[in-house]
Amino acid sequence: EAAIREAAQEMGVDLVVDSAGTGGWHVGSPPDPRMQQAATREGLELDSVARQVTISDFAEFDLILAMDRRNLEDLLALAPPECHAEIRLFRDDDPEGPGEVPDPYYGGGDGFERVIDICEAGCRGLLEQIRDRHG
Repeated sequence: EAAIREAAQEMGVDLVVDSAGTGGWHVGSPPDPRMQQAATREGLELDSVARQVTISDFAEFDLILAMDRRNLEDLLALAPPECHAEIRLFRDDDPEGPGEVPDPYYGGGDGFERVIDICEAGCRGLLEQIRDRHG
């Protein structure tokens, strides 16, 4: 969320960004301290509090991005039949190659830095697409 907000500001793209999990395990919690440390080193400010995806998200947002295939499957299962949002993997059009964003939670600190690098690189391509599609 912080990476795309920063990239959008730098590129002059106006959009509403939010993040949520498909499960409720961390609802109400701040980001993992290891992610906060890695983000701070990269100049990103993480100020969100974890929340779970809601049915209204599928009406409120035009694009819902999953970081991995498991979450993509969960999102597709949660989406109501009248869902208008495009739901896909974050890295589908990543210039570094499509794939999943790895979950750094059970690994070392360098995994969090890798995730930030992947997100920062993917955000620019994603925002270029959004800008090209919607002006």
